[in-house]
Amino acid sequence: MSAINTYIQNNFGRFTDELLELLRIPSVSADSKHNEDTARCAEAVKLALSKAGCSHVEICPTDGHPIVYAEKIIDPNLPTILTYGHYDVQPPDPLDLWTSGPFDPVIKDGKIYARGSCDDKGQVFMHVKALETMLATNSLPCNIKYMIEGEEEVGSSNLGTFLEKNKEKLKADIVLVSDTSMISMDTPSIETGLRGLAYMEVEVTGPNRDLHSGVYGGAVANPITILAQMIASLHDENNHITVKGFYDDVLNLTSQEREDLNKAPFSLEQYKKDLNVTEVWGEKGYTTLERTGVRPTLELNGIWGGYTGEGAKTVLPSKASAKISMRLVPHQNSIKIAELFTKHFESIAPPYIKVNVTELHGGEPVVTPTDGLAYRAAAMAIEEAFGKKPIPTRGGGSIPIVALFEKILGLKTVLMGFGLDSDNIHSPNEHYGLFNFQKGIETIPLFCKNFTKLNQTS
Repeated sequence: MSAINTYIQNNFGRFTDELLELLRIPSVSADSKHNEDTARCAEAVKLALSKAGCSHVEICPTDGHPIVYAEKIIDPNLPTILTYGHYDVQPPDPLDLWTSGPFDPVIKDGKIYARGSCDDKGQVFMHVKALETMLATNSLPCNIKYMIEGEEEVGSSNLGTFLEKNKEKLKADIVLVSDTSMISMDTPSIETGLRGLAYMEVEVTGPNRDLHSGVYGGAVANPITILAQMIASLHDENNHITVKGFYDDVLNLTSQEREDLNKAPFSLEQYKKDLNVTEVWGEKGYTTLERTGVRPTLELNGIWGGYTGEGAKTVLPSKASAKISMRLVPHQNSIKIAELFTKHFESIAPPYIKVNVTELHGGEPVVTPTDGLAYRAAAMAIEEAFGKKPIPTRGGGSIPIVALFEKILGLKTVLMGFGLDSDNIHSPNEHYGLFNFQKGIETIPLFCKNFTKLNQTS
């Protein structure tokens, strides 16, 4: 057993306990009542990086939640890896579906159950403990910088400005991100692409006040009914999106690329069983792997209006609202899609209601190269840690900042995540396997070693 693996094994209990402490902080970036918690979490990340051995750590204020920056520079002539992650988490709602408190982490069946356990505190903490391990075993082969932000779950609206103002500070050779997933721990993989995002909120207004549904029902348009009709019309009978121009810039895969994508291990029956659904749903003519990785989507994320409290209230509401997200693929543009959606939604509104469309946030799709030194280093590291070559896959999620890394810093990104699609991220009972956590800590030093060697011999 290597010195690195021995150190990890001897200290893994402590690593886990320290992660549990971080998970107890309710750093929900979308909810202003948690602003103090989010700031407290940034301080906890700063302290963890400092204890791990970073020579410089600071909290950088933004117009929103702060960014934690840290670095360990051992030789300016060696390669530098910029590690990105986020300490903010999704809201835990609905709370009644959690089997334990979302911010009261518990370990059962070899998994840590808590909001943020996988997305992304657990994966960020792998990097913190990997640094500690490399320094403790005198095996850090390169320079490492860290940029851990607090607004990824709300669109990273201040991160672009931070990148522009700190180009010199953030100089590196590659960006390493662990905010993605693998096919399984038995079938390791590396995500080579992410979808973009256009996130909208719509509001439909009818009468100037809530009305008695008996006195006015049948004579005045009900905004909830109209909104439901408008939303239903956004897909046709083949589940294609009906927004005019939506598919104009979509990069379609070749027959060979589609064939290669569908070679990834996947059981449709197990997929349905895991979700407790009898059938899958989606764009006609595409497989589930294609629908979730290389095709754009439009999803309703939330809808509300009228009375939703206990008991009955016979009301015809004045307003109804919904949140709608669109996942984008190369070469779609989030700003263009937001404009097309706004124009379309306004055009399908009947004359007896008013519509307001607001863009909440967005980000661009990316495809990461598989022929560069960083991908090779990641593939070699995963093969050494897992005993199997990783399979390249496309991720269905979005990390808006990845496109900005290339645009502003001129840096490519390698997506070396250790989560699983079944980890319930963004859902009740989010969890992260202890095995995944440990494997990540083992693999990151191997990536650093391989990336350094490949750069020195290239």
